[in-house]
Amino acid sequence: MTDRPWLASYPQGVPADVDISAYPSLVALAAESYSKYRDLPAYECMGKSITFGDIDRLSRDLGAWLQTLGLQRGDRIAVMMPNVLQYPIVVGAILRAGFIAVNVNPLYTPRELEHQLKDSGSKAIFILENFAATLQQVIGKTQVKHVVLASMGEMLGFPKGLIVDFVVRRKMVPPYSLPGAVRFAAALKAGAGKRIDEPQLTHSDAAVLQYTGGTTGVSKGATLTHGALLAAVLASEAWLQPALTAKPISTQLTAICALPLYHVFAFVSCSLLALRAGALCVLIPNPRDIPGFVKELSKRKFHLLPAVNTLFNGLLNNPEFAKLDFKELMVSNGGGMAVQEPVARKWKGITGAPIVEGYGLSETCSGVVCNPVTMDTFNGTVGLPMPGVEIRILDDDGNPVPIGTAGEVAIRGPQVMANYWNRPDETAKAMTADGFFKSGDIGILDEQGYLRIVDRKKDMIIVSGFNVYPNE
Repeated sequence: MTDRPWLASYPQGVPADVDISAYPSLVALAAESYSKYRDLPAYECMGKSITFGDIDRLSRDLGAWLQTLGLQRGDRIAVMMPNVLQYPIVVGAILRAGFIAVNVNPLYTPRELEHQLKDSGSKAIFILENFAATLQQVIGKTQVKHVVLASMGEMLGFPKGLIVDFVVRRKMVPPYSLPGAVRFAAALKAGAGKRIDEPQLTHSDAAVLQYTGGTTGVSKGATLTHGALLAAVLASEAWLQPALTAKPISTQLTAICALPLYHVFAFVSCSLLALRAGALCVLIPNPRDIPGFVKELSKRKFHLLPAVNTLFNGLLNNPEFAKLDFKELMVSNGGGMAVQEPVARKWKGITGAPIVEGYGLSETCSGVVCNPVTMDTFNGTVGLPMPGVEIRILDDDGNPVPIGTAGEVAIRGPQVMANYWNRPDETAKAMTADGFFKSGDIGILDEQGYLRIVDRKKDMIIVSGFNVYPNE
């Protein structure tokens, strides 16, 4: 690797690189965690929890059912769900059955959904019934042949699940008609006891298509391989170690997942990291309900709380938030958009834990630059390149600029996507000849290796951590 001046700024114990060779795929990493933490709760949502063993069993059943549909290895399956218990089961099933998961924003308009389903060539979709009316409008123009409908209440048990579904269907589910759609519970039941044929997956196999505006206004699928996602989760784990070992905790490690799982930040920093660490991932379906979110936080001790600036600010402006128990809070990761200094200062004052700001993109499996978790004060940078990552700052001709000079941030490392799905032209435009991904962000790298993002190369704004282009 080229000279990496930032390594001198690493906290003690954080490695320069991570070794992903122990796991041929994300499925292998998941299998280890399912076995190691079998009886521990893995996810909790609306008061109901499921264990690592439950996810193992249910994802196996669902994967076995998927293999009865006549799909081929590598076929794409869309997942259009908010943070609900079905999500980790569905993604686990898709990957272990040899298919590719396509994360879909449930709030997409029909036009956006049609584009993503057609572009990915998705053959099946798992969708929360709240959004089925949107799918109904476009399904006839896509290759989708199989629809699995989930509901908010079906995993919550009796009678709570029935009550939740009754209320949600009355208030939040528009009328829809999707003939032939299968219910999630029926799919699980149909796969129970069936044998799943788990294919041999490798680092270079695609695991997830993560759609992004990228550096232009056309939504493209970043092909995230098993190897790239392994590198991302192991680098995140290594980066967190100084915080995890600094403070004793009285309960199971607990991560609060209020960011949407279909967004790469939460997918890696909440779901995959919790899976790897044997942590409880508490799913918040609607973080915009700040009073409800704070009430959920009041029920437990929690240790990791990733968020975007707007969410940190929303919590701080709720008078009940300051009354919570923050004694065991270790890390509040900020990403998706710039963290504002007044927000960071107030957060540290109330919680005692700093907001550790980082930087990443869909094309890099989320965070590839992050401030040390040992930091004490807000510094206005997005931090240091994480294990295995190289950063270069390039001028308009693609040449490196001197330290302290602004230019386009370019990233190389095992976390970088394989390509843009079926877009060789866009892939070629985004990559340098020696394998650096050109982010479209303008940044400055200082002598210690800290990166500051100062501008955006293209006409784009960020709203709540999402790229929004003029044509949208």
